[in-house]
Amino acid sequence: MADGTRSGSLSGLTDSEAREFHAIFMTSFIVFLVVAIIAHILVWNWRPWLPGSEGYASLIEGVKAATYSVIPYIYQA
Repeated sequence: MADGTRSGSLSGLTDSEAREFHAIFMTSFIVFLVVAIIAHILVWNWRPWLPGSEGYASLIEGVKAATYSVIPYIYQA
């Protein structure tokens, strides 16, 4: 690239190489974006980020119930 025989952009790529890189980059970006959107939808269905009409109280009660059921197993020894 330092020999000066290639003409192109500042990256040193020719126009066809730049187009090929752009196509690969855009394809991989779109695949990543689709996977991220699907993951966010699945997590939203599993546990919504914003509280419902009961607020976070129902979530805290569930954590308390799980904690009270696990603590006896910890202090058995």
